Amino acid sequence: MTKYVDQGKNDTRSGYGAGMTELGRTNPKVVALCADLVGSLKIQPFIDEHPERFFQVGIAEANMMGIAAGLTIGGKIPFASTFANFATGRVYDQIRQSIAYSGKNVKICASHAGITLGEDGATHQILEDIGLMKMLPGMTVINPCDYNQTKAATIAIAEHQGPVYLRFGRPKVANFTPVDQKFEIGKALLLNEGTDVTIIATGHLVWEALIAAENLESEGISAEVVNIHTIKPLDDAAVLKSVKKTGCVVTAEEHNYLGGLGESIARVLATRHPAPQEFVATQDTFGESGTPSQLMEKYGLNNKAIYEAVHRVLKRK
Repeated sequence: MTKYVDQGKNDTRSGYGAGMTELGRTNPKVVALCADLVGSLKIQPFIDEHPERFFQVGIAEANMMGIAAGLTIGGKIPFASTFANFATGRVYDQIRQSIAYSGKNVKICASHAGITLGEDGATHQILEDIGLMKMLPGMTVINPCDYNQTKAATIAIAEHQGPVYLRFGRPKVANFTPVDQKFEIGKALLLNEGTDVTIIATGHLVWEALIAAENLESEGISAEVVNIHTIKPLDDAAVLKSVKKTGCVVTAEEHNYLGGLGESIARVLATRHPAPQEFVATQDTFGESGTPSQLMEKYGLNNKAIYEAVHRVLKRK
């Protein structure tokens, strides 16, 4: 069992802010847009250093997407940021028509994703955004797991040509990936080798998957853990290599099981290597108000839920 250590809890949105600060200093083409949520997106340092490269759009997210699309025509690399619900659901038509259909080089950067938004409740807890964005032709969809990986992803997408949806969160979570780890879009990361079951996780569920794997090891169950930070394009080869070895898979995500990572994995397996699969995700439901830990427990999005899903899938091998 490969041991990963929590280097100190931090929020992934702060990783985005740190990435933007670095990009501001190294890439003059990068500009930032925000819909009245500068503090929540942690981009004040970027604004302080480059006020001429920041556009405060206000609570007008649809306009922000149109402005971002227009800025690309002049050679800029716009990072348009707001809460995930407002960055996708509220402005889907603008993203589809002005960004995806036109292939514009816009980076849609979405904080407060999923149910760990917490007390703000169901209206703000989007659990459908991965599905919405991955269905858009040409859209790259990235969901990093911790502060370090979010910072690295933010920097990496500036070099990628084409529209990107970068999803991150509000709560402080374990920061465990190497600070200097290269972020490769579309390349899964094998975190723990195993032989009995594959656990494929994304975002906040990656750390929970590692905890589950450690608990399973104490029972003699060898779990392979794969971090899928890029949901589209999916690393099909990594998925197939692991599941062919273990014979079954559990997918874990802070998203509706309809349309999320789990369905993408199921597509790969159904067409190329059928295998038993269990889904750890929300079950076609909206969220509610509560602390992140309360909600993750109630909706079955933690290491306990992954552990139980592994035992279910092993019975189906």
